[in-house]
Amino acid sequence: MQKKAFPLRLDPAVYAAVERLASAELRSANAEIEMLLREALEARGMSSAISPSARRGRPPKGKE
Repeated sequence: MQKKAFPLRLDPAVYAAVERLASAELRSANAEIEMLLREALEARGMSSAISPSARRGRPPKGKE
């Protein structure tokens, strides 16, 4: 899975609050913003299923 990158402008006070929350949750600010967005979407009844990650390593034998 490739993540979508885009610029995001935030009020410095909002970003500082996100950084504090992320630090308390042992996450990066980016991961915390993603979690907050998922929670907000869920609260509004929107599905935000986590996309499957790319499989790593060698494929099983016989599957090429």
